[in-house]
Amino acid sequence: MNFLGNLVWIIFGGLIHSIGWLLIGALWCLTIIGIPIGVQCFKMASLQLAPFGKDVVTVDSGGVSLIANIFWLIFGGLELAIGNVISGVIMCATIVGIPFGLQFFKMASLSLMPFGKEIR
Repeated sequence: MNFLGNLVWIIFGGLIHSIGWLLIGALWCLTIIGIPIGVQCFKMASLQLAPFGKDVVTVDSGGVSLIANIFWLIFGGLELAIGNVISGVIMCATIVGIPFGLQFFKMASLSLMPFGKEIR
């Protein structure tokens, strides 16, 4: 079931949003200071590509993740979250798309504050 869900997810928006994460991660990696943020973006791109069957766990990483989340919110997170919310609303317009819309809403909240999270 996870495979089928991920396949439909890729077709109906997961690929485009994953590319967005990859592009923003590449921009962050252009600076030495932004490399840790870029690496987290690449992890989130893999989650955005295939979210079914994966869990996101909050990890206590202290104040570093708070500072990274603040920078992230200003320089990239808000745009990705808005894109996920719009996709979620579109998917929830049909009964069949509701599970995918809910997944987009979950990804939108992760897009706002991705640091301090671990994908399992």
